[in-house]
Amino acid sequence: MSQHTERRETTGTGPADAAEWGRLSPRLLAVNLSMLGGPVALFVITTILTGANLQAVITLGSLVITFLVITGISTMRLLTTRYRVDGERIELRSGLLFRSHRSVPVDRIRSIDLDAKPVHRVFGLTSLAIGTGEQVSSSSRRLSLDGITKQQASELRRLLLDRRGSGAVTGPDEDTTIVQMDWAWLRYAPLTVWGVGTVFLGVGTAYRTLHEMKIDPLDLSLVKDIEHRFGSVPLWFGIIVAIVLTAVVGVAVSTAAFVDSWANFRLEREQDGVFRVRRGLLISRSVTMEERRLRGVEIVEPMLLRWAGGARLNAIASGLGTAEENRSRRALTPPVPRDEALRVAADVLAEAESPTESTRLTRHPRAARRRRVNRGLMVLGPVVAILLGLGLWLTPVLVHAAWITALAGLPIVLALADDAYRTLGHGIHDRYLIVRAGTFAHRTAALQRDGVVGWNITRSYFQRRNGLLTLGATTAAGDGSYKVRDVSVGHGLVFAEEAVPGLLAPFIERVPRS
Repeated sequence: MSQHTERRETTGTGPADAAEWGRLSPRLLAVNLSMLGGPVALFVITTILTGANLQAVITLGSLVITFLVITGISTMRLLTTRYRVDGERIELRSGLLFRSHRSVPVDRIRSIDLDAKPVHRVFGLTSLAIGTGEQVSSSSRRLSLDGITKQQASELRRLLLDRRGSGAVTGPDEDTTIVQMDWAWLRYAPLTVWGVGTVFLGVGTAYRTLHEMKIDPLDLSLVKDIEHRFGSVPLWFGIIVAIVLTAVVGVAVSTAAFVDSWANFRLEREQDGVFRVRRGLLISRSVTMEERRLRGVEIVEPMLLRWAGGARLNAIASGLGTAEENRSRRALTPPVPRDEALRVAADVLAEAESPTESTRLTRHPRAARRRRVNRGLMVLGPVVAILLGLGLWLTPVLVHAAWITALAGLPIVLALADDAYRTLGHGIHDRYLIVRAGTFAHRTAALQRDGVVGWNITRSYFQRRNGLLTLGATTAAGDGSYKVRDVSVGHGLVFAEEAVPGLLAPFIERVPRS
């Protein structure tokens, strides 16, 4: 914290002058006032459902108090926050009682992200976050300006990119679009389990909210009417209808989520040597990645999406923040046709074709397949045992459920294990290390060999018995480690030495032949 006072402070609103301090937009006050709409709407709904009572008044009061606290904090941030780009540094000041003065060299900036929530967009505002890519606490890693105009954000982003320079990467003469939204991809939106999961989560949240408001959902007139009309329907028919309705609502939720996340999607290569991903309908997002920090790509094919011939493309890049931030910012495409994902991968890597497809991968030993079968049986076995034990104790119905589960589950386990084994593979393509694995989601990573900074070798007890090991390529980008799973000891060590010569040699003890 600092008590330093800057004499040159002005009321400027933009970064045009390097010595001029900029402010957040006064429109942020209107955003804060609009937050009162939520508590008022909830109070009205509660009053309509239950009538005016003490519980409704208490609920409204707590929400209004929370609103006033949040609004007060936001208003104080508006009045005290200043920023400027001075020379080769960006500075940010904030706070009234506890003043903070932060300064970050421009050449340490790794990301400049824009994010605009629906209410912010109504008032023409956006949030700009500047990240340094350091694996430290969020407050010391990122500078955030929440509540500046779109013009301010655009000018500040361009100014920072210009001053940062493109480093070792020479960008194109003009911004080029690599891929943009094609609404034919909407057919891939329902191919996810998240839609169904969201339905159950929403029902559970609604039930809990009504319960906290002293409302029994089963006593609502709508529920009573449905029970009266369909109370005599057979149980099996009701289960089928419930499953169909859940699936339909799940598909609708997945489709809506896809539209909200990926509308207006565009992946661009800009002149400054950066990639820019823009997307979002209600919440507009813009993520910037430095091309020189790109270490590879990852093709992800979840099971349902794979059956439909689709895939997603992720970047393997450094400077995207913590593991959680990396997962939310690494996406280069939405679910798209697999051929399109491969084309984008080749374009991003500046290769004639994607390394993930142009390499013949080495198969893994048969012992790797046995390990996957055993893992599947270790999941199926306890389920069957629990059903059998409960059946012997409570009712014979569960005994029948146990043997039916065993008969139905065994071929599924064998099929999944065989698929997981056939997916395993690794290889080398020019300057890339290729790794493929996965069961419910196939993942194929193409990692630059010069981005590998170490090898992590692990061997479990069962792996030692089968002469196997797992070889992890450690890197500062992406997930941090990309693993070649269940490869034979001899072949794994040879592969590691071939992929990155000399890196593993000092740790290998050579045993002389007798």
